[in-house]
Amino acid sequence: MRITIAAAVLIAGGLSVNAAQQPKPAPAPSKAAAAKPAGPAPVIVLETAKGTIEIETFPEDAPKTVEHIVGLVKKNFYNGLRFHRAEENFLVQVGDPQSRDMSREAWWGRGPGSGKPIGVSEITKKRRHGPGTVAMAHIGDPKLADSQFYIIIQPRPGLDGKYTIFGRVVTGLDVVKNLKKADVLKKASVKG
Repeated sequence: MRITIAAAVLIAGGLSVNAAQQPKPAPAPSKAAAAKPAGPAPVIVLETAKGTIEIETFPEDAPKTVEHIVGLVKKNFYNGLRFHRAEENFLVQVGDPQSRDMSREAWWGRGPGSGKPIGVSEITKKRRHGPGTVAMAHIGDPKLADSQFYIIIQPRPGLDGKYTIFGRVVTGLDVVKNLKKADVLKKASVKG
């Protein structure tokens, strides 16, 4: 019995010495650190006849959505589209390619979008629908959101938890409030 205890002490002692001599492995990055994008978040710039709107994006909350919308902006998808929905003290909405054609006005907002839905729902409890909130419109399933997004003018807590919020207006909320149905989005671009 004494030999077994002594052997155990030697083995344990040897292990602790060896363990102390081994370099400690670097801790694994946390999920939050791994999800954090490199560099500043993209800012989407919308140029209209009534002024310019700048939207700060939230890639940490909605990475696939931000990537999708920024990709469409870089492909000039939004250039020349009309704001197909504008409800005073509620929201404005853009992103239906059918809105380029005034003869299809009755169908605006029902269009196919870019034809490539995002495929994921990135709804978070962290963000709320307050003035300047930018979120994805969808036809009943947030995973099917594609190119149409809206900008909130007044707080709308009833929308919280139902739509992917991917940004907020940092300049130009006064422009948003003055937009009317059929106003043209002349140019969309990305800075940052």
